Amino acid sequence: MLDLQERLSGRLGSKGWLSQADAVPYQRDWLDRFGVAPLGVARPADTQEVADVVKACRAAGVRIVPQGGNTGLCGGAVAHGQDTVILSLSRMTHIEPPEAESGSIRVGAGVVLSALHEVVERHGLIFPLHLGAEGSARIGGLIGTNAGGSQAFRYGLMQDLVLGLEVVLPDGEIWNGLRSVLKDNAGYQLRKLFAGSEGTLGVITRAVLRLFPAPRARVTALLALPSHEAAMAFGALVRREAAEFTSALEFFSDFGVSLALKHVAGLTFPLESRDAAYVLVELTAGSALVPLDDILASLLEQGMAQGLVSDGALAMSEAQRAHFWRLREEQPEGQRLEGQQVKNDICVPPGKIAAFIAAGGQICQEILPGARVNPFGHLADGNIHYNISPPEGGEMAADSIPALVQALASLATGMDGSFAAEHGLGRSKVALADNSRHSTERALMLALKQALDPAGIMNPGVVVASTWQRRTFQMPGIS
Repeated sequence: MLDLQERLSGRLGSKGWLSQADAVPYQRDWLDRFGVAPLGVARPADTQEVADVVKACRAAGVRIVPQGGNTGLCGGAVAHGQDTVILSLSRMTHIEPPEAESGSIRVGAGVVLSALHEVVERHGLIFPLHLGAEGSARIGGLIGTNAGGSQAFRYGLMQDLVLGLEVVLPDGEIWNGLRSVLKDNAGYQLRKLFAGSEGTLGVITRAVLRLFPAPRARVTALLALPSHEAAMAFGALVRREAAEFTSALEFFSDFGVSLALKHVAGLTFPLESRDAAYVLVELTAGSALVPLDDILASLLEQGMAQGLVSDGALAMSEAQRAHFWRLREEQPEGQRLEGQQVKNDICVPPGKIAAFIAAGGQICQEILPGARVNPFGHLADGNIHYNISPPEGGEMAADSIPALVQALASLATGMDGSFAAEHGLGRSKVALADNSRHSTERALMLALKQALDPAGIMNPGVVVASTWQRRTFQMPGIS
């Protein structure tokens, strides 16, 4: 191990190799649930240095954990054992000038999402992935987890926004797939294979991303509604009447609003009255001639006439629009500051959102009486962040947490949905996937892992356990 550390230190220099003593900022995940001290942190500056690190670790039999901004919620970007090197992409931040005519841009895997937004917006373009952690999340990690965000239903997941990739494979070889075309059917879609692989099949080093013209018109409204059923009905109305202009359709609950207002400084409630549910709707258009104000006003009139909307406000300035979005995006922080919580990243068909919330609430009360549930997420694509706090002043018993998670996963699966919508599996959901997905699906994933990484050095224990064997699982019942 000492030889490996000396070799990596010599190859990467003082900026590129951090000893175990200096690795503390990279050691724990964002929720502080996973992570042990690694041998050290490799911070390569280019693709060849990444390849050299991988080859050196492979020769020494040392495991590698690729790490982007370390904003993940499933423990997939930190060391599980001390015989591990964390490979941070934080120095690979080069951004080439965007190709406006082609609608693409080539970037390093270490580019922070908000930095990419700033660059392309100066050219009248957008990269349409937006999420709460965009000030820290890096492009490589976002591809590795196949991130979604608030506009996924309009523009797709991260895999849909990637045109080409460069990847260092587990043997240290470099695959250069940096192509800038949407249509490339020359065999298997390798770029999509690595999207969602969470660093288990290789290290993403560069990417070609899709860009879109910046909207020239935008309107935003925050609405109060009497129930999640009403929110679903209003969401269906928006998609029917303004489908091609809808860029965001978010929902959340009054409990989530209360947590954000209680714990996050600078937040105020912008409507005259509170209600059970809220919808944040945003319409955008590439032409300033599109009458978005009239379209949204008509939607609000219809929503109120049908008893779906009880109150609402239009953003009259960019500052007010930003405040509406903060009320939605600060809810995870508000719940974190409230104390103990269980996070669930669920997806069901959009038409089943209210049914899931109702059935999930019953499950929570049966397993943990008095549980406080904060469902929020993306109304148009069915992604529900279903986060649970214990009864006020109480705590969750340790054995209630896995029971809650498994029961909710089974509920989502039974509704033709998923227990892992946009956060990935990481380390925390591998057993859940083994218990909730058919053995054939898990065996296919293991076969891919073993084919590309036979030595098992790339982020072992993430996505699929190396010890997993093909077998049939019986879905647990819901009490």
